[in-house]
This record gives sequence, structure tokens and C-alpha cells, in this order.
Amino acid sequence: MPLGLLPAGLMAAEAYSNYVDLWQLQQEARGADPRILKAQAQVRSGEGRQREALGRMLPQLNANGSVNRSRRDDDLSRTEYNGKRASLALNQVIYDPQSWRSYQKFSELAQQSQFESADAQVLSSIDLSDRYFTVLAAEDELSLVRRELEATRHNLKRVESLFQRQMVTVTDPLEIQARVDTLEADEIEAANKVAISREAISELVGRDVQEPLKRIGENPAFSLPAQAEAYWVQTALESNPALKAREHSVNAAEAAIREAKAGHLPRLGLNLTAQRSDIGYEGSLTPRSDNFVASLDLQVPLYSGGSASAKVVASEGDKEAAQQDLEALRRQVVKETRSAYIGITAGLSRIKATRRALESAERSRLATESAFQYGVKNATDVLDSIKNEFSARRDLYQSQYKFVTSLLVLHRWSGRLSDIDIRQANDWLVAPL
Repeated sequence: MPLGLLPAGLMAAEAYSNYVDLWQLQQEARGADPRILKAQAQVRSGEGRQREALGRMLPQLNANGSVNRSRRDDDLSRTEYNGKRASLALNQVIYDPQSWRSYQKFSELAQQSQFESADAQVLSSIDLSDRYFTVLAAEDELSLVRRELEATRHNLKRVESLFQRQMVTVTDPLEIQARVDTLEADEIEAANKVAISREAISELVGRDVQEPLKRIGENPAFSLPAQAEAYWVQTALESNPALKAREHSVNAAEAAIREAKAGHLPRLGLNLTAQRSDIGYEGSLTPRSDNFVASLDLQVPLYSGGSASAKVVASEGDKEAAQQDLEALRRQVVKETRSAYIGITAGLSRIKATRRALESAERSRLATESAFQYGVKNATDVLDSIKNEFSARRDLYQSQYKFVTSLLVLHRWSGRLSDIDIRQANDWLVAPL
């Protein structure tokens, strides 16, 4: 892209800052985007809950000890003495279906959080890419408005010179002056859009992004994916991390139902206890004794007020809701994948069409300006030809941005968005000469 297409602010910034590109901002966002950090925290939380559920099925070892000072008074005497008691207890679950099924539920939830974390990273990458190209589009708009304003002012001077020589009517300079006023207002609005769009990037990377951005070079080598649409849809259904997360959510809901039903089942545990004590009944001093006890504890639930059955009903409702969420997301994945593929196909054709339209608009503008000098065209025709040229240039830039974002979105929904894809898009970006 020629230097003349850059806004003045970017040309000034070039003297003080290096250009940044999509890949550099992606790396910053991974360590700063709150959505990614939150998802990573949820992964740690899920792993901790899974380990907690496993711990309830492992041996539980507890030690207790006490030392006391006692005084005993009766009708004949008063006795003061010290007492000690120490015990060690080992409890091991032998059969507890509720604890086992709870562990299965939390294992599924832990895997769900891992896939949600992967999806959060992908979503952040897509979001940043979209915001990056939004900034480029806003800067293009500002640059083109300024160039159109410059060209219109130049034509205004020419028309005023012709008017002084009575070679044009009075309406011609008035019409051009009105267009200048409109473009000056458009310039202010375009500058505001640039500032706002840059704030959107700053929100993700956690710092003020003022460096100039690399832009798509001249004639980038865009091409369609080698695989057909059906491949991408099938890949999305198999690999999309958000879809995988919802599948594990359904599995967790099924495990929760089994956990709730286990509330009706018996529990069996082994208890081993060793105790040494010289404290007897009511704190009386006795000879030291060592006691060793092994026991099997069996608990058979008989009636809990209906809470166990109610928990089953609630868990079944949660499963139904999770299944509907999964189905809704599955349909969305299919729709978005197909839409992205269609967008890529149409986008490549649109790039070619807008490039031809720009070439035609440039030739038309030159011809109109030449015809105006001979009185064949009026000032309005010249203004329209300039506006058409810049509109065609804007359409070309936007079609390129849309193609790149559609390609990344296709990889996002297919579950295959990787650093390689980001780097490929980044390779199309260059620092303006």
C-alpha cells in the first residue's frame, strides 16, 4: 500500500514506533485477555474438584490426642491426677456408589472446562483479528476521506479559477464547496472511528495500542481452501472445542443422575482404630490400656423425606437442558461453518470484482476530469467520479479484510484454528513502504 494511503497520524507515528502486526498482538492478548485468564482459572478449579472427589474414596487417616488434669472429690478424699489419651483411625470406603459417581461427574466437568478454555483462546484470537481489521478499515476510511477531500479542494480551486474567467456557472463552485464541507465533517467522524476501534484492541491486550499496524500488501496471494464444504462441516462436528465442552456437560449431567440414584443404595466401609488411654469412665484414672478395633460399617438408606427422589428428578431436568444446549450449538456450528465457507468463496470473487471496479473507476475519473476541461462534463460529474473511485478502493480493502476474517472464522468453527493459521494471515500483512 502506498504511503499516501496512510492517515497523517500513522505517518507521524512511524517515526517514533515500530509497526505491530496481528501475531504480536495475539501473543499479548493470550496473557492479558480476561476471558482466557478466567477460563484457565476454571480449568484449575475443575481439576481441583475432580481431585477432591477422588480423595473422598481414598483412605482417610486421622489422629487424635488429649491431655487433661482432673480432680475427684468424694466424702472421704480428694484426688488429683493427669490423664492421657491418643488414638489413630483409618477409614476406607469399600462400596460407595454415590462417591464414585460423584467422581465421574467431576471428571466430566473438568474435561468440559478444558475444552471451554481452548474455545476461549480461539474466540479471543478471532475477536482480536476482527478488531484488528476493523482498525485497518477505519484507518482506510479516514485516509480515503482525506484524499477525497484533498482532491475535491484541488478541484474547487480549479473551478473557482474557471468561474473567474466565466467559463463555468456559479453553481459549480457552490456544489464543490458543499462537498468540501461534507467531507470535512466525514473526516471528523472517521477520525473518531479510528480512535474507538483502537480502544477495542487495547481492551483485549491490556495496554494502549498506538503503534501503526501492518496492513495487507499489494496483490496478496489469496486462495480457497483445498477441502470441500462437507469436509469442514464434518471436521467442525468432530473437533469444535465448544461442542466438545457441551458433550462433556451432557456426560456430567448423566453422571449426576447416577449419583442422585445412588442415594438409595447402601454404603460399606472399613474402619481400623488404635487407642492408648489411661482415662476411664467420667474421667477417672485407670491403668493404661491399648485397644485395637476393626469394624465394617454398613449404611442402608431407608427414607430421606423424598429428597433422594427429588434430586433424581432435578438431575434429569438438568440433563435435558444440557442436551438441548448441545443440539442448539451443534446446529449453530453447522450453520456458521457453512456460512464461513460460502463467505470465503464469495469473498475471493468479490476481491477480483472490486479490483476491476477500482480500475474502471480510476479510468472514469481521469476521463471525467479531462471532459470537464472541455466543458463536456460539469463539476458534479467530476465530484461523482472522485467519490466513485474512492468508494471502489474502500470496497476492495474491505473485501480483503472480510476474506481473511472469514478464513479464520472457518478454522475457528472447524476446531482447527492454530498458530499456523494466525501466522498465515499475518504473512499477508506488511509495513507500508
